[in-house]
Amino acid sequence: MLAQQRQSAILDLVRRHGGMRVSQLVQQFGVSDMTIRRDLETLAERGLVDKVHGGATVSGPGSTEEPGFDAKSVRQRTEKSAIAARAAQLVEPGTAVALSAGTTTAALAALLLDVPGLTVVTNSLPVADALRSSDQVVVLTGGIRTPSNALAGPVAEAAAASLNVDVLFLGVHGMSPRTGFTTPNLMEAGINRRLVAAARRLVVLADHTKWETVGIATIAPLDDADVLITDSRLPSGAQEQLSERVGELIVVDVPGEQE
Repeated sequence: MLAQQRQSAILDLVRRHGGMRVSQLVQQFGVSDMTIRRDLETLAERGLVDKVHGGATVSGPGSTEEPGFDAKSVRQRTEKSAIAARAAQLVEPGTAVALSAGTTTAALAALLLDVPGLTVVTNSLPVADALRSSDQVVVLTGGIRTPSNALAGPVAEAAAASLNVDVLFLGVHGMSPRTGFTTPNLMEAGINRRLVAAARRLVVLADHTKWETVGIATIAPLDDADVLITDSRLPSGAQEQLSERVGELIVVDVPGEQE
């Protein structure tokens, strides 16, 4: 069993039982104590479990916990860069695109500087800042600033409701078959739903850590995504489930994990 497969199985056990001891996992998978501890360390770094003495428990953050933009920007940089690079290939010259708030969409914005004739609609201050020195037309929705440097609320929603774009690149806090694409911020849910409604095509950008993470508010069901771009660290079982629900699943390669 590959390290990634074993870690996915460990995560399932922890979530099912609320916690697991190292000794139990050693017996379950027939690997060394050190290997299990490395697996738990990897899962803890991804925010999927909480390490405790002798084992791990279900990760503590609730559905409304929202890290700031700077905190999120240092997480999964390799994966986000690869996802953004693949998303940039979907942007056609002379089109109108919307970019929601998020660190992956901000990475995408930096790759759009040289796309000719582009109009970019966004509620993200970092996205607008990344494009401010370019020749692109940037439409900033306005609104109330959130911890993720998004503009949200009634003003932003009203602005988005009057627009039509060719494609929306949507960053999300979490995704699961039960709850769809979610956010921990109720105001951001409102503006994101407006952006989804304004777009002819929805492209969701979500790295592997977003799987089975659930925010308080649903933006859209999985089925609404025309394209979902994720990374190869997403467990194969999750890839299978998403392939059955989204229009097209694109999995980008990132450096593999060693056992």
